Amino acid sequence: MASERDLHAKEKRRPGLSRTGESVDYPFLLLVLLLLTVGLAMLYSASYAQSEYDTSYEISTKYLQKQAVCAAIGLAAMFFFSRIPTGVWYRFAWPLYGVSIALLLSVLVIGEEVNGARRWINLAGIQFQPSEIAKFTMILLFARLTRLYGQDAKTFRHGVLGFGLALMGILVPLALEKHLSAIMLMGMVAVVMMFVAGTRTRWLLAVFVVVYISFMGYAGDRVTAWLHPELDPGDTGYQILQSLYAIGSGGLFGLGYGKSRQKYLYLPFQYNDYIFAVICEELGLVGAMAIVALFAVTILRGYWIALNARDRFSTVLAAGLVTLIAVQTILNLCVVTNLLPSTGIALPFFSYGGTALAVNLGEMGIVLGISRGRNRRKIQEA
Repeated sequence: MASERDLHAKEKRRPGLSRTGESVDYPFLLLVLLLLTVGLAMLYSASYAQSEYDTSYEISTKYLQKQAVCAAIGLAAMFFFSRIPTGVWYRFAWPLYGVSIALLLSVLVIGEEVNGARRWINLAGIQFQPSEIAKFTMILLFARLTRLYGQDAKTFRHGVLGFGLALMGILVPLALEKHLSAIMLMGMVAVVMMFVAGTRTRWLLAVFVVVYISFMGYAGDRVTAWLHPELDPGDTGYQILQSLYAIGSGGLFGLGYGKSRQKYLYLPFQYNDYIFAVICEELGLVGAMAIVALFAVTILRGYWIALNARDRFSTVLAAGLVTLIAVQTILNLCVVTNLLPSTGIALPFFSYGGTALAVNLGEMGIVLGISRGRNRRKIQEA
């Protein structure tokens, strides 16, 4: 197995990794910008009734304004990150991982409670979720470990214990916060990345079981509501039923943009976790499937960039970031359509949430940066 010093030396001998002259992958860039634009438009439609209610009918763009500011920050981050060589991310993987753990632990002490959950930190008037940063740093560290381990990722020591300890460093603070959705999401992304690294399938199954047990430990009521929402339509089953009403009301072509009825305070979190239900109601099956297709094409293009990356670290990093978007999208759509129990996972680029949007755009900037090396000769690594 190559030593850490050898890997750094090899990194320095690769001047191609520091060049940023090549253009980014424009199809992927346009797809991300299209998702962002459609997402902001649908957020306004889904949130203006709630916005007027929250502001005594004075402002209809309360949530859109905040999301637009975070979108601008995210676009700036996307542009900046697209010009950072992947070698820089490799060197800062461990420090960023340590910072994310510290932020997660600080939530337990100075975190602010929002909607009954303590998962936010307020720094200089800016509120953000450290878990969004932790998702990125876990993927970054896994990509570094994948390159460091090489073929040793097939062994139990590296493929399970090595990755497992890195994963637990993030999941333990999240478990203390009882942040169910982040535990489930990061566990699933970790399993995919370990598979890409070469970890044996039987051990991946064991990791998945551990994450699933953690999930079930907090989700008993949600599972019951998922299986039989009609048994408690006024409480635990209310949100699921209202979501299904919205989807069913949309029919084939929908009621029309801005004409949803369920968003008028019938469907809780209609501008956040359940925004896809409003999309189905307003745009119908045809419009909803068009948005699903847009996500699918974006994700597939992201994987194409990963497969054509110049080195192993870049490939795994891009694949992990794209997988994060893919898993979030799939889980959100399944929850909204009641194919899975409620998990609290938002729809990327659409759901209200400034930290998530800015981080997602920044992560897509990293993928764009990796795409700059798609036409260079690949580096052969052990």
